[in-house]
Amino acid sequence: MDFRLATMQDLPLLQETYREIIREMYKNHLPIWDDIYPCEFFKADIERQQLYLLEEQRKIVSAFALCSSHPGGSSIAWENPCGKPLYMDRFGVNPKYARQGFGGAMLALAKKTAKSLGAEYLRLFVVDFNIPASRLYVKSGFRQAEGVFHEVIDETCCFHEYGYETRL
Repeated sequence: MDFRLATMQDLPLLQETYREIIREMYKNHLPIWDDIYPCEFFKADIERQQLYLLEEQRKIVSAFALCSSHPGGSSIAWENPCGKPLYMDRFGVNPKYARQGFGGAMLALAKKTAKSLGAEYLRLFVVDFNIPASRLYVKSGFRQAEGVFHEVIDETCCFHEYGYETRL
């Protein structure tokens, strides 16, 4: 297994892998991502050198972005609002590798990477009805902070997202 920053050469395989993740999400009644998000954000993530992936024999096992800010950051009562955070975004595990411990392993790698980049906290947001993700984050040492971020997608869709964090 190889954990590393994503490159532009990874973009087609990343998008293909995330389309598989999206199909699995819909199959499990979790209509959170679509044709635009997150796939359309990967190019900018790669250019900013903030997209990390785990691969095995040219297959993407999992990926996430570590971002310096998040639109919902000020909507949540974090443990230490002045502490330096990084926000984990676009975290996904290839369905072919689901339920094999890769989610928890990637969260450990995200913590280690965020700390090496000088962050004091790793934070993330989870849509309120994504119970499997919430359970994984709690199991991996994150705590839910108070507050809700209301992410307006368009005039017909608004996601209610909880903030989770862990001190590094």
